Amino acid sequence: MQPFCEFQKEYMKYLDIIFRIVGSLGLFLYGMKVMSDGIQHTAGAKLQRVLSFMTGNRVTAVLTGFVVTAIIQSSSATTVMVVSFVNAGLLTLTQAIGVIMGANIGTTITGWIVSLIGFTLSISSLALPAVGLGFGMRMLKWKHRELGEVILGFGFLFLGLDFLTKSMPQLSPDALSFISSVSNLGFVSTLAGTGIGLVMTLITHSSSASTAIMLTMAHNSLIGYPMAAAMILGANIGTTIDAALASIGTKTVARQAALVHVLFNVIGTVLALIFFEPLLHLVTWLTPGGASGTGITTQLAMFHSVFNIINTLLFFPFVKPFAGLVTFLIKDHGTVAVSPVPGPYTLKYQSGSIQDTPELNILRVEKEIRDMAKVAATMYSKVSAAFPALQQSSPEADTKTIVESLVVDMGKDEQYADEMREEITRFLIECTHQQLSPLSERKVSQLLRIVVDLEDVTDDCYSVSLLLERSIKKNLPFKHKEMEALTPYMGMVEASLNFVQEHLGNPLSPEQSVYARELEEKIDKSRNKLRKLGRKRIEAGQDVKTELLFIDLVRRIEKLGDYCYDISVALSAMK
Repeated sequence: MQPFCEFQKEYMKYLDIIFRIVGSLGLFLYGMKVMSDGIQHTAGAKLQRVLSFMTGNRVTAVLTGFVVTAIIQSSSATTVMVVSFVNAGLLTLTQAIGVIMGANIGTTITGWIVSLIGFTLSISSLALPAVGLGFGMRMLKWKHRELGEVILGFGFLFLGLDFLTKSMPQLSPDALSFISSVSNLGFVSTLAGTGIGLVMTLITHSSSASTAIMLTMAHNSLIGYPMAAAMILGANIGTTIDAALASIGTKTVARQAALVHVLFNVIGTVLALIFFEPLLHLVTWLTPGGASGTGITTQLAMFHSVFNIINTLLFFPFVKPFAGLVTFLIKDHGTVAVSPVPGPYTLKYQSGSIQDTPELNILRVEKEIRDMAKVAATMYSKVSAAFPALQQSSPEADTKTIVESLVVDMGKDEQYADEMREEITRFLIECTHQQLSPLSERKVSQLLRIVVDLEDVTDDCYSVSLLLERSIKKNLPFKHKEMEALTPYMGMVEASLNFVQEHLGNPLSPEQSVYARELEEKIDKSRNKLRKLGRKRIEAGQDVKTELLFIDLVRRIEKLGDYCYDISVALSAMK
């Protein structure tokens, strides 16, 4: 009976330790998320400007990946969004490679924070005041409440790290017997450590979290420097799982981007394993101070940074050949599109497994809205191109064929635009479920309004094509003078639509807002003149049905200008 009681006590002891470690890790991850959200809210427009560098050269792409990952504290979240951006056409494959390289360097910041603050200061006395101060600032309705969110997340993160640090020493050597048994087997130990780090990261879905666990274990002398370094290498492979999962069901180029992340980390890890001992010596030389206690955590943080920096430097000159390799491994077997508007349209909301990235998602959806504006502009161009065919001098058979083809095309385009509105609206509503900064909340609200207006533009373009079809079927052709009167009017509407398309995603300056209003006033004046012209022709004895159809056509086209002006007003409100 006594051996059973001792076994039960030992079992409960380890169960208690496991729950403590899991709870500590959960608090650490929650703190990381809260701090990441707060930083994103505080950064706001600055983060958007940083993201604009993605379209630059490979150097700016690496810098972008580094800065964004340092801000959101998750390379997984960054690479998931990179795959999403590539799938949406916002990034090319070569640009994505640079961002992924920078993200791998940026993710090492967490290790430095944990090492330099978590184990050198009394984090228990630092964390609780931070939680109290951050909570108080978060509750107050003032302009710096997002800073309170950062401080609150900081407090939770280090409170979780404090609990984790205190839970680890309670583990006896027997509890880590597997790690102990493979710690002194030379290269086999290195491979085993890599495998353990890989599994830990796959379980936590966060290399930052698994690295924090490794640093804590090393700080408490539960594992040695070589084993911990090998585990960090494994974590670099494990962190690629999120990008791989995000690429399922996406376009070929997005799957190629996910493969870039996998190959970059796997090849880099293999090279690091081959030169493992020289790499350890290099890091020891860079960070003297001993391989125990606080010294070992600093060495491990340096090891993580040095590994990723060297890996980036090795791959950096070969970005284009690397892209060629990935393109060769995952070939595009897609068929040639028969229509400029494919279908059906889908837009999936993507986020990192630990941190959601609402600012990045907003950037992505803005690109989709620009694509929707392009669809609207294309529909208007098709309508404009069909107008000359309605003149009396055009052969009747040719006119009928042109208009019938136009209506079919416009129907397909309008259906696609409807799909875009539904998917983009759903995506934007999903963004509102995340914690957004006041600026982002205003932007999402205006983007929802813009999507509605763009869809109304496509609806009216289709309606115009139906009016043209009616003029043919009812034998109500427009005269040459009427067509000449419509030409400058349609040109002004086209200018308004082009203006909107050019400035989507950016708030309008006061001068641009004035230009949009003046353009709308010109369209309204032209509408009034054309309507008077139609009424005068009716009074002069012209065919009533034809002139009423002409007036209806003028009204429909003028509504397009109204929608464009509404979009301009929404863009002006994005400040």
